[in-house]
Amino acid sequence: MDHKKTKAFFEGRELRAYNIFGAHIKPKSVEFSVWAPHAQAISVVGTFNNWDPKKNVMKKDDQGIWTCTSRSAKEGDSYKFRVTRANGEVVDKSDPYAFYSELRPNTASIISSLKFDTWEDQEWMKKRNKGFDSPVNIYEIHVGSWIKDEDMVDFVHYDQIIQELIIHCQQKHYTHVEVMPLNEYPFDGSWGYQCTGYFSSTSRYGTNAQLMHFVNELHKAGIGVIMDFVPVHFVRDDYALRLFDGTPTYEYDREEDANSQWDTLNFNLWKEEVRSFLMSAANFWLEVYHFDGLRMDAISNAIYWHGNKNNGVNEGACDFMKRMNYMLNEAHNGSIMLIAEDSTDFPNVTKSTLDGGLGFDYKWDMGWMNDTLSYLKKDPIYRQWHHYDLTFSMAYFYSERFILPFSHDEVVHGKATIVDKMWGSYDDKFAQARALYVYMFTHPGKKLNFMGNDIGQLREWDEQKSCDWFLREYPMHDSFERFFEELGKLYTENDAFWNKDYDWTSFQWIDADNQSQNLFSYIRRGQKKDYVIVLNFSTNGYDHQQFGVPDKGIYKEIINTQWKRFHGNWENETPQTCHSIRIPRHNQPYMIEINVPALGAAVYEVEKED
Repeated sequence: MDHKKTKAFFEGRELRAYNIFGAHIKPKSVEFSVWAPHAQAISVVGTFNNWDPKKNVMKKDDQGIWTCTSRSAKEGDSYKFRVTRANGEVVDKSDPYAFYSELRPNTASIISSLKFDTWEDQEWMKKRNKGFDSPVNIYEIHVGSWIKDEDMVDFVHYDQIIQELIIHCQQKHYTHVEVMPLNEYPFDGSWGYQCTGYFSSTSRYGTNAQLMHFVNELHKAGIGVIMDFVPVHFVRDDYALRLFDGTPTYEYDREEDANSQWDTLNFNLWKEEVRSFLMSAANFWLEVYHFDGLRMDAISNAIYWHGNKNNGVNEGACDFMKRMNYMLNEAHNGSIMLIAEDSTDFPNVTKSTLDGGLGFDYKWDMGWMNDTLSYLKKDPIYRQWHHYDLTFSMAYFYSERFILPFSHDEVVHGKATIVDKMWGSYDDKFAQARALYVYMFTHPGKKLNFMGNDIGQLREWDEQKSCDWFLREYPMHDSFERFFEELGKLYTENDAFWNKDYDWTSFQWIDADNQSQNLFSYIRRGQKKDYVIVLNFSTNGYDHQQFGVPDKGIYKEIINTQWKRFHGNWENETPQTCHSIRIPRHNQPYMIEINVPALGAAVYEVEKED
């Protein structure tokens, strides 16, 4: 193969290795190529040659690249590479660059086109951006279990859910859908996080063209699409990347480095060819499928060896992430979102690579999530001694650009769903969950919620079962869903909650220290209007409670989580309205006096007066 064509690949700077390797359909043939420098021999075997290794023998060049052309192969044919490894062992391998694959338990690659002539999202692609000063309200879904009939044996397909998904997102004011990995993977229970086909859209939910149509329809509806991407580790299955040519081709050479905590193999992120492979895989979903961003899984396990700070920083992996993020941004004119799932305190994850950072746009705030949920699990009697669990996030918030996540990880494996984590009775749980979500949506930072959270699901997520949509028939859940709609509308339509999200001037505590009453109050500032938010995580309501405010004016209640329409315990739904009084409180020149609901939250819109 031409050295000029592969130069960037071997330098670890190739974003489109999928145009070099894999199975490419030509007018009268299919061309195959694969990088396997230490293999003794390779043949392409498949349905087009009756799996006969003698018919399509590949030739190796001085770069370790094997190639061949077949005139009998065609789109839709299954194939594998029959590799004679360095030690003489013969094994059939799936194509690392395959565009499509057989449905598990079968493991062959499938010759597939990426042709899709009906893109209608040109305007969307021109206007999309990172959303730093825009509302970003992400709906995380598992495609296979979002909605399906109980008697459905096969997987749901993209075309079967797209219209209902769009309606749901528009009603709840979600700005983006985040899909759990849609690359190919062998075990349903891994949810796609233990991958085999990094360029292969999973055959579970439809064809390549149907996935493109899925993204296209969401874009036409004004909804962005983010995909989970796993650049740290891959499955051990012998038909895939493991010891591809008989040597550690993709994994680390040393077993202690290669073996991961998930019984998978860690990518050797120091190796230039592996870097090109992963950078190209990331770019593939952005360029070919028009995804608007990637949420990168297990980044803490790339930053530190085995994700353990005591093991030290993996400098090669950090260099890889810097290079990948920089080059992806360059290739897409800075319009894509690159999100790190990172639970460490490693600095500058979302700082520009030009300034020494890792170059991600956002980082999940796992600390906020853990502290918040830990606080709300506790009996309110004891919350006064854990008051600063809820205020601590603002002590570090401006160190990174954070997303506040209530993801799939929080509603599985015996952790209980978001609503069910709350302390107390059935009514108390929902009351606190409503207040929790006011806190989430009015706290600085972008938002992410997993499917089921917005209907108050009480059963933990199971990838084999649909969301419990029947819950809408019950008054508490129906009210909770309508509350979620109102809250999403408040968030997306008022710039105080997202413009200058990462600028300290947009947020100010009124009283962060009222631990004896479990009260929290703060201001969010917008270009047009400001808002005062009051949270009460005590079982006691407080009448005539005073709060300091900076401005003279009228303060009108626009949300009270204990209103009857949200299934709360306040009979009177007349919004409270009060004028500020020129009496200093909480280091502010004015004060307001309001009634605060027990286990509730209220949002006040400020109409300033001269």
